[in-house]
Amino acid sequence: MLLTKRNLTKILSSLIFMTMFGVYAASPLLASAPPKKVDPFEFLQKKLIKDGFNHEKIQRLYKRPQVYFETKGVTLLFTYSEAKLDYDQFAADGPIGKAKEYMGTYKEELDRTEKTYGVNGRVITAILLVETRLGKYLGKRSTLNTLSTLASLMDPQTRSEFYHKIPKAKRISIKKFEKSARARSKWAYKELKAFLEYTEQEGLDPAEIPGSFAGAMGLSQFVPSSILNYGKDGNNDGSIDLLTHADAIASIANYLKSHGWRPGISREKAEKVIYHYNHSKYYVKAILKIADLLKS
Repeated sequence: MLLTKRNLTKILSSLIFMTMFGVYAASPLLASAPPKKVDPFEFLQKKLIKDGFNHEKIQRLYKRPQVYFETKGVTLLFTYSEAKLDYDQFAADGPIGKAKEYMGTYKEELDRTEKTYGVNGRVITAILLVETRLGKYLGKRSTLNTLSTLASLMDPQTRSEFYHKIPKAKRISIKKFEKSARARSKWAYKELKAFLEYTEQEGLDPAEIPGSFAGAMGLSQFVPSSILNYGKDGNNDGSIDLLTHADAIASIANYLKSHGWRPGISREKAEKVIYHYNHSKYYVKAILKIADLLKS
């Protein structure tokens, strides 16, 4: 075909038409590349590595299939109410009977702990009953995933995306969420570092440790920093494992003693000490009520 002025005009018109209607979009050379999938833990990994954690270990850990962004569980932290928890259920005959049986089964550990730390075994048993029903309910969520997800909310973009995943019916105002998420993420990052330090210290797999939706672990539901600061080897086997009753009992006692518990402590002071364990007046009253019921 001769390239006449008329033919050139036709060619240019065809090119304009194809460009306008996306004909060239089918071409593999001109097609847009798919958007890169963003790792929700990318920000967190960089921060952990910057703060001294081993680069290869951190990257290898967060590439494991069981490590993922725990949206559902962490959402509960922004929607639940402590006041709505039914602590009276633990004062019923059934749970109190189980608690008395527990005290008989672990009498040696409770007596030894009371002698060492000065903390009444009834109070320790009451805490174990409320926290995990004496070890029956330890939490089914990954502690690593919970703390990592919550810590990731330090990143503004991740925080914004997370907020819009909260069901509208349960969503608090963006202003309240921002304030809460900033504080909680800062706390979670500190706890995540403590968790990684604890698992390294004890030779545990961080991806395999269950916990509550709030990141607490073991029979006593300690957060990781409390394990490092107050955890005790109650059975003298060389490790601190809060899935072991002797260790959990000793650790609770050490925690309470460290916060002011003494033999013969007054009711008023006992309330203040237990409040350190769980910042809830409902919780404190429940623990002391259960301890009283365990006397008989």
